[in-house]
Amino acid sequence: MAMAVAQQLRAESDFAQLPDDIAVSANIADIEEKRGFTSHFVFVIEVKTKGGCKYLIYRRYRQFYALQSKLEERFGPESKTSPFTCVLPTLPAKVYVGVKQEIAEMRIPALNAYMKNLLSLPICVLMDEDVRIFFYQSSYDAEQVPQGLRRLRPRTRKVKSESPQGASLDRMAAPRAEALFDFTGNSKLELNFKVGDVIFLLSRINKDWLEVRLEGTLRGTTGIFPASFVKILKDFPEEEDPTNWLRCCFYEDSVSTTKDIAVEEDLTSTPLYKDLLELVRREFQREDLALNYRDAEGDLVRLLSDEDVQLMVRQAQGLPSQKRLFPWKLHITQKDNYKVYNTVP
Repeated sequence: MAMAVAQQLRAESDFAQLPDDIAVSANIADIEEKRGFTSHFVFVIEVKTKGGCKYLIYRRYRQFYALQSKLEERFGPESKTSPFTCVLPTLPAKVYVGVKQEIAEMRIPALNAYMKNLLSLPICVLMDEDVRIFFYQSSYDAEQVPQGLRRLRPRTRKVKSESPQGASLDRMAAPRAEALFDFTGNSKLELNFKVGDVIFLLSRINKDWLEVRLEGTLRGTTGIFPASFVKILKDFPEEEDPTNWLRCCFYEDSVSTTKDIAVEEDLTSTPLYKDLLELVRREFQREDLALNYRDAEGDLVRLLSDEDVQLMVRQAQGLPSQKRLFPWKLHITQKDNYKVYNTVP
């Protein structure tokens, strides 16, 4: 049924008028383990666009869940915010118990079916901002190196020219750049252009060259080119980098060192004590460590339970925060070192 709907949509003239960067298919190519306070798995998804571009994005199940929640609110049968409603695909349910890798692997067929059905929905859903951002390759996605897959640079290809009527549809909303200088590529992969040309952007290319490269299309030809040769008129939609930083102060003898640990968790999340301890042991490569926080009086207090961690997080809620840095800070000492505490013998 979904395939019939997809074919019907692709035969309609309004689909032909959609921008080239709209996603038309997406399939999970792999799963990869990432580290937060505890380990989690992300799905490595190969996306194909209407213009023929292919790229990889990395998404957690909770990002699928957040997207589905927004779409149900906007387009579901109970929606009060949109005049248009439709039957949305079914997302596999949350699982609270089990081995994380096995859960992720079991979800692959259902998530592939979910994305296939989602991209077969009417055009107003395909053009929804949250759908486009979900399938868009962010700078974070572009910088990832697939663990089990080999990523190729895009090939030069012909892109189907749009009709004059279609050219006006969403062109002002499409990511685009204006050439500041003439550019002649050194290979068939690269796009040639003249000063003043407007180039419609398809994706950012992985930063494996000396300068940032973009991929775009001009007069039916697609290729890559240096970002320094153009002025961005409308950039790609932004997607937050999921990486935040946990600041740790490590005390050893009379020396204190500071280390920031990359954690792919929301700044508002509260970890479990055992996950926090495991994270610190792994980062510092030591088992004889104790976790502490500094109380309102400036004294170190040792963490021993989930309740202690919750108290530390609550205490930090009123403190000034920096972007992408957890408001609370860990003070790490050796387990048998009690001299750091303000206690009376």
